[in-house]
Amino acid sequence: MTYEVEEEAPAPPSGPVRRGRVPWRKLVVMPVVLAVVLVVTYVWISNARLDTIAENSLAGGNVQLRLWQHVKLTAISTFWVLLIAVPLGIALTRRGLSRAAPVATAVANVGQATPAIGLLALLVIWLGIGPSTAIVGMVVYAVLPVLSNTVAGLRAIDPQLVEAARGIGMSATARLLRVELPLAVPLILAGVRTALVLNVGTATLATFGGGGGLGDLITSGIQTQRMAVLVLGSVLTVVLALLVDWLASLAELALTPRGLGVG
Repeated sequence: MTYEVEEEAPAPPSGPVRRGRVPWRKLVVMPVVLAVVLVVTYVWISNARLDTIAENSLAGGNVQLRLWQHVKLTAISTFWVLLIAVPLGIALTRRGLSRAAPVATAVANVGQATPAIGLLALLVIWLGIGPSTAIVGMVVYAVLPVLSNTVAGLRAIDPQLVEAARGIGMSATARLLRVELPLAVPLILAGVRTALVLNVGTATLATFGGGGGLGDLITSGIQTQRMAVLVLGSVLTVVLALLVDWLASLAELALTPRGLGVG
């Protein structure tokens, strides 16, 4: 007599399986590294011998003010970059304006190819000194990545998908919002991420146009030869750029539709 041995089915997992879209290392490593850098810098400056000039540069909430000015310059300029570049990129992929895309990209490329300090100097002559002049310069300098990535992302979509959407009766607006833009999101967000980091770096030059920001600390440290002031301004700028890039990468992962991996 033979017996058939039935294989036991594998036991179900003891708890619910969660598949997070963001790896835990991506959530933890960068904030920890930035926190360590800030703590080390704070300890070093706290134990350094500062003279009256250095103390005056770092006291009275001056550091917090310059940091806030830098964040505000970056946020406002990036807002205007998105407001200009994304709609313009969409328009340049439509039938009526598609031929103008090379011209618009070339104009935007001229803005980024121009040295930032030279562009800011020209804008100061034209618009005068103030934060608004710095913001205009930052927008001109950072519009290219978002514009070119928007155009490239929309043009990379398989035409058959757009035709299928048209075939089921979708309007042009519905095709754009429900088919084209979601598929172009990875490239658009990559351009936004690049523009954010560019704006953080370019905002340090706002000091030459009266825009404030962390560039004030850097130039003050150079002019007065106070190493602590120079190091603090530089470290805060680098930390802010890395923090913005990290946050943008998380947003890139979160906003990218499932099935469209972010490189």
